[in-house]
Amino acid sequence: MPKNYHVVNHDDKKATLKSEPLAQALAKDGQMLLPLLDLINTAQCAIDDLIDVMGRATIEAILKMSAAEVAGPKQQGKKASREVRYYGSQSGRVSLKERKIQVNKPRLRRFNADDGKSVEVEIPAYEAMNSNDSLSARMLEILMAGVSTRQYATVLPEMANTVGVSKSQISRETIEAGEKVLKELAEKRFDDKLILAVWIDGIQLGDYHVICAVGVDSSGNKHVLGLRQGATENAEVVKPLLEDLVERGLDPKQKRLFVLDGAKALRSAVRTVFGDETKVQRCRNHKTRNVVGYLPKGQQHQARITLRSAFNLGGRNGKEKLEQYASWLEREWPNAAGSLREGLDELFTIDELGLSKSLKRSLGSTNIIDNSHSAARQKIGRVKNWQSGEMALRWMAMAYDVSSKKFKRIMGYNDLWMLEANLNAADEKTVVAVSVTAS
Repeated sequence: MPKNYHVVNHDDKKATLKSEPLAQALAKDGQMLLPLLDLINTAQCAIDDLIDVMGRATIEAILKMSAAEVAGPKQQGKKASREVRYYGSQSGRVSLKERKIQVNKPRLRRFNADDGKSVEVEIPAYEAMNSNDSLSARMLEILMAGVSTRQYATVLPEMANTVGVSKSQISRETIEAGEKVLKELAEKRFDDKLILAVWIDGIQLGDYHVICAVGVDSSGNKHVLGLRQGATENAEVVKPLLEDLVERGLDPKQKRLFVLDGAKALRSAVRTVFGDETKVQRCRNHKTRNVVGYLPKGQQHQARITLRSAFNLGGRNGKEKLEQYASWLEREWPNAAGSLREGLDELFTIDELGLSKSLKRSLGSTNIIDNSHSAARQKIGRVKNWQSGEMALRWMAMAYDVSSKKFKRIMGYNDLWMLEANLNAADEKTVVAVSVTAS
């Protein structure tokens, strides 16, 4: 909701009368302002340093891209067949409004095959950066935006486009970066990690789906386990993803909990790859959305409250309440009742395992992946034309690579020992009781 603000200026007599005594007091005792002054100076130095570092790295990347448009990609053994050749590198200076940044730029020379002589060839982007004062101000604005919002990934394409590097070149750089990240993710191993819980969910990008798997180790740290192009409802896609996780170190004999979105094909694939006794928790948020989707608007709010209350009861009492509610729904909305009853027992797996309240909050839904998906959508929101499933997979790999660097340990990680103990004890029907002091 828009708010009205009162802008105070020096012509406002009342404002001057109120601020003048304070200004006089502060002027007499300047020591009061020294901590604030030091903070301002330190923060400004930090921002300046960050802009210089980011500016240098970004500009050098753009200069390489611009050089590649003139001389082609830098490859060994290609000198003789090129008219314009790479000739090492040299230092240069680029203006960012009131400051100059020293950069290292590729050196290009044009060779004449007839006389063997060569002449220097300027890099178009370097010339543009140094011949237009308004351009330097614009580049600083883009860098500042990246610093203030922490959206550094958008700085390179925006600045490259500003100085005339072609979209196709930016696209090639993006594809290469995405393929590199995707390859590293596909080869990552987890032999040295005790993965106790695995979340699997999908995201739709245009006409394409990408399945994402995220795991949590015994210390509560999150790990991106794998990505696969396809939907969770497709068993032919899900099963190879799980088999790949096994090949990369997820021991199928190790007891662990799977938190799933409720797709039958996904549940079947988990059973096939990791065994019939594998513990599965259905995502409560997905179940709520599915049930509510079958109801008219007048009944949706009540359905959400009823399901949330039953989940809070937990265990046998929670299941009994949902069975009663399903019987009531069956009179007028049988599809909603059928959706609620489907997989009902697996909505309460975390209660049967006797876990702490905070740990159940983390394990009761696929929120861990949903949050990553939200962050990914913010980073790739400008992409409108998804040309292929491979493109969607590359972008998700890059988005997860950025998001994973900010991963924090899950809520209730101190109680993960209970999950490990009770998963191993489940076959013997003995569950470790939750301590009264557990968070």
